[in-house]
Amino acid sequence: MPKPFTPKVVTANALLEGDVIYQTAAGWSRDLKDAEILTDEAHADLRMIEAGAQVDLVVGVYLADVSLDGDTPRPTHFREDFRATGPSNYAHGKQEHV
Repeated sequence: MPKPFTPKVVTANALLEGDVIYQTAAGWSRDLKDAEILTDEAHADLRMIEAGAQVDLVVGVYLADVSLDGDTPRPTHFREDFRATGPSNYAHGKQEHV
């Protein structure tokens, strides 16, 4: 029996700003609550291909698992939960010294 599909969102970094963004039905948003929730593998694959083709807008496109408990999707992994809270202390791939 196949494993059930875990809901996902397409996420990436905005090319110019470096902010975490999420794919919506109409484009990209910096807010996870606006993200398009993907509930089957074929749709997720298609949206990844579409997002990956937008190399002039985004880098590092990938699928992130989300939980649909409650009104707003929540990341299920620590890394994604951390990314969803906003910009990190990294600039241009190098950690800033404080």
